[in-house]
Amino acid sequence: MHHEILLILDFGSQYTQLIARRFRELGVKTMIERGDCSAAAIQAFAPIGILSGGPASIFEPGALRPDPIVFELGVPVLGICYGMHAMAQMLGGTVRSSNLREYGLARLTLTETSLLLAQTPSGQKVWMSHGDSVEALPHGFHGTARTENTPVAAMEDPNRLFFGLQFHPEVRHTEHGARLLERFLSLTGAAREWTSAAIRRELVEGLHDALPEGRVICGVSGGVDSSVTAVLLREAIGPRVVPIFVDTGLLRLGESEEVERCFAELGLDLLLIDAAERFMSALEGVEDPEEKRRIIGHEFVAVFEQEARRFPDAQYLAQGTLYPDVIESSGVRGTAAVIKTHHNVGGLPERLGLQLVEPLRELFKDEVRRLGEELGLPHDFVWRHPFPGPGLAVRILGPMTRDRVRTLQHADSIAITIIREAGLYDEIAQALCVLLPVKSVGVMGDQRTYEEVLALRAVTTEDFMTADWYRFPPDVLDAIARRIINEVPGINRVVYDVTSKPPGTIEWE
Repeated sequence: MHHEILLILDFGSQYTQLIARRFRELGVKTMIERGDCSAAAIQAFAPIGILSGGPASIFEPGALRPDPIVFELGVPVLGICYGMHAMAQMLGGTVRSSNLREYGLARLTLTETSLLLAQTPSGQKVWMSHGDSVEALPHGFHGTARTENTPVAAMEDPNRLFFGLQFHPEVRHTEHGARLLERFLSLTGAAREWTSAAIRRELVEGLHDALPEGRVICGVSGGVDSSVTAVLLREAIGPRVVPIFVDTGLLRLGESEEVERCFAELGLDLLLIDAAERFMSALEGVEDPEEKRRIIGHEFVAVFEQEARRFPDAQYLAQGTLYPDVIESSGVRGTAAVIKTHHNVGGLPERLGLQLVEPLRELFKDEVRRLGEELGLPHDFVWRHPFPGPGLAVRILGPMTRDRVRTLQHADSIAITIIREAGLYDEIAQALCVLLPVKSVGVMGDQRTYEEVLALRAVTTEDFMTADWYRFPPDVLDAIARRIINEVPGINRVVYDVTSKPPGTIEWE
């Protein structure tokens, strides 16, 4: 099935992926390319519309420009911030650099009739982030809105359907941004057929055609992405898929049993490898977080390779790579097919002589979750909070020991259980516990204690690029702290992390 594509030319904006997600939520496949991609590449997409944005100034040395073909295809174009400046300059207008920068919330006032802004109020709040400004409009354009510091905060050429916005409609701070994006999409005439059901049909058909024979080894981590990949493959090629799940002993309490039960209910035979003792022996006493990651990666590859070689007829290795991983690793969307030889998973595909299969490589996380539900995965499983690849090792600060792993598993289980019972789990993007390499004095009964400190962390976020700490009701925090201290030996103090991202990160290591 061929999907219409809305193309984003990315000049480095931190909001690029958010823009793509917003339009995909509206039912249109939206792809990201480098801002300076070639005319041939742009034409190959046959886009129904083009957007662009970036954080820099067009006056910076080496500033990228879109190929002029963008304005010759006869499709609507929306330039956001940098994209607006590039459009104005390339089409004959003038852009100036000003010391009067504008960041954060501003009051936008409509000044003329506008196709794009037609269904929004004459005054509204918008999110600004710029230094350059359009000074003279290109031929055929007129200004449609201003702010106190920016005379041309929006411009358009209604005949060619070219639009420029100085503010960011994709962020929630812009109060009518969603309506603007919806309006632009309607001007492209998009069919709105990018749905979970359509994605499922396309991926299953594609995998069925691309994998006519041979066994597919699928690495399952217990997370959503790899689980959806395994279920997709089962639907496409039946029993020729072999899901392998390596239990490192660093998972959440009861997680391996939960994954095994979920796969059994879906009719998938999961090859579960209990390698906990092997991993813990290699990690015993290790403190450096990077060394922990290196050891876990090395041991995982060794175990997985050993198990995968039990299937000499295997031709492919499947994994749950997502679109943001592709963008971040290459800086540009790859044009490869579903199957390709790839240096990944510690070089496993090459070492095993397998081709890599990445059916989710054009999807965002929220799309994968919805696809998982479409495939029949349980809601609670699909919408679980993210969990790091190295597992609890990166949530145990200081030395690794078997006892500390058990301590954190127990505490984490209590915290998540209380959060679920309070009906707060789905309000939180990620909740976690961190065991600190710090001991403090406490009092339990008539005894003084000297035991470890546990940090609780919970955040809300849309894209995990920025995050705010979650405001728990005090009684829930109290319940979590009381139960952990009463029930988990070795912990006598619980603290709550109220650091946002930035300046902090979501995980501690």
